Amino acid sequence: MAALVVVSGLAATGRLRWLRDGVTTEPAAGEAWTPPRTPWGDPDLQGIYNYGTSTPLQRPPHLADKPVLSDEEAAQLQKELAYRLDRDRRDGGPQADVSRSYNDVWMDPARMRLTSDKRTSLIVDPPNGRLPPRVQRTLTPDEQRARAEQDLSTRRFNTGFMESYRDMDVGNRCIIRRRNEGGGHPYMPAIYNNMAQIFQAPGYVVIYSEMIHFSRIIPVDGRPFLPENVETWLGDPRGRWEGNALVVETRNFLSSAEVGRTGVVYGNANPKTYRIVERFTRVAPDRLHYEVTMSDPETWTQPFTILVPWNLTDEQIYEYQCQETNYDMYHWLHGARERERRGERFDPNAPDARAGDGEG
Repeated sequence: MAALVVVSGLAATGRLRWLRDGVTTEPAAGEAWTPPRTPWGDPDLQGIYNYGTSTPLQRPPHLADKPVLSDEEAAQLQKELAYRLDRDRRDGGPQADVSRSYNDVWMDPARMRLTSDKRTSLIVDPPNGRLPPRVQRTLTPDEQRARAEQDLSTRRFNTGFMESYRDMDVGNRCIIRRRNEGGGHPYMPAIYNNMAQIFQAPGYVVIYSEMIHFSRIIPVDGRPFLPENVETWLGDPRGRWEGNALVVETRNFLSSAEVGRTGVVYGNANPKTYRIVERFTRVAPDRLHYEVTMSDPETWTQPFTILVPWNLTDEQIYEYQCQETNYDMYHWLHGARERERRGERFDPNAPDARAGDGEG
């Protein structure tokens, strides 16, 4: 059985190292392979990577005491996934068939595989593989008002009674991905478009996402962060090199009381206090480790860390075209007004109106 443990001395410093079968997943000192360098001397991370996996974000409750699967358990789970994730199946009746309208032609085959170390969760800290509890606090009147408006807007969208384009989230409109929808940072596996390309130039690293094709331009020249009042959708990133690892800290995410106008933050965190620290480490010729720690003292009781393997691929990233909802905005709004004309009314408590909290 494969063993997975955290080296306590390194965990105490916040730097996690994982062991599989007694061998680190990062090459040990003195091994023949060493990360390549760019002509100007930085570790070379460039390439196209796929980070798709079916390993869940959180460890399932029935595996609470099992951080890693045995070879036999992993093989059995792979068989189950091959059946459960098959979207070309025709069992289950018409409703199930319609729910699989995005069939396997659209899916990323990488979503079928577990991480090579057979972990039971992408979360590696806390050690239980679960998201930390959320902070219980009393919202300010302005926060309560903004939260209520956002919730009502989402419910209008979910039930097809949008009042204006403002009820259509920027993610729904394919402008930019938000929270845990895949493609944004943190880079979380999704059902498709799990690829990213890294470019480097002196003083900069650029990470280009397949999902909605946006690029993060990350300075690594030591410049300070922008003033706190300068906010952006993707936050303000600053990178630095720690040995062979690129460490990127991002803050200054867009915050606004206007419905649907907050930056790319995870789990409905507070954009003003949300911080994300990412580590990109080339650990083998064909593999990069993406380790990300998220924190927000107003949202979670402690920071948490996710480790996702990025696998080098020779596939090409094609232009991502997602225009359906933009083109259909007229039809969505016209349909809502037509339903009202026929006497239908928006019910915020309808079963399909409920909104999630943005966490996996």
